[in-house]
Amino acid sequence: MNDYPAMITEKNFIQPVPRRIRGYFAGELLFDTTQAIYVWEWAPYPQYYIPIDDVNDDVLVDEEQEKHESRGTYMRLGLKSGEREQSSAAKLFSDDSLPGLAGMVRFDWDALDSWFEEDEQIFVHPRSPYARVDAIRSTRTVRVELDGAVLAESSSPVMVYETGLPTRYYLNRTDVNFEHLVPNDTVTECPYKGTTTDYWSVKVGDTVHDDLAWSYSFPTRQLLPITGLVAFYNEKVDIFIDGVELTQAKTHFFPSTPAS
Repeated sequence: MNDYPAMITEKNFIQPVPRRIRGYFAGELLFDTTQAIYVWEWAPYPQYYIPIDDVNDDVLVDEEQEKHESRGTYMRLGLKSGEREQSSAAKLFSDDSLPGLAGMVRFDWDALDSWFEEDEQIFVHPRSPYARVDAIRSTRTVRVELDGAVLAESSSPVMVYETGLPTRYYLNRTDVNFEHLVPNDTVTECPYKGTTTDYWSVKVGDTVHDDLAWSYSFPTRQLLPITGLVAFYNEKVDIFIDGVELTQAKTHFFPSTPAS
């Protein structure tokens, strides 16, 4: 059993999106809608589905491929603007196997250049309306170890509580033992926190453990308390809170997945 709240939504759950959603392709406005819907294709977060009536038809390319999935029947669409082309970039649903999808387009996130909620650009995937992310200051002592080496110890952490994820402990750089940290070029993005500006592997003895620590120098306004602080993957290190070790399964995370 986890020691943090799990996501409560189920696969194929649908809800209206009360926000204005816009997408751009090749510098051109592809869609602008206040009638999008959220569809949870899997539990952690939803995708946007856009009414076809709000999409710029001039950019769409009918690839004349009818497909079927559990959510319904759809036609594959490509995108073309000037010399820029993107094949298999979207699905246009034509039936209601899942009520509410007929006439809706599901764009592949990375096929577009940018997405906006109202006038704020969003990254990676839509923010779930049921996910909460809080950055809270604490005076509990957090110690991070790996293979017996102390990587950091702080009595002034910022704890980030994000729905569906373990608590992350962000620590002052002056409390981190950079002797063991090796900077690298990894960059990840999070729809709630922004884009990482620093990433480190950890070296203990002759062993290098890739991508164990990260930092946001310019997080989103909601997460400003973590600015410049350093966090470690709980699942890949040993963390002690007030001297008591956290017990958790060591889990692999792909570098492209935001750590939180």
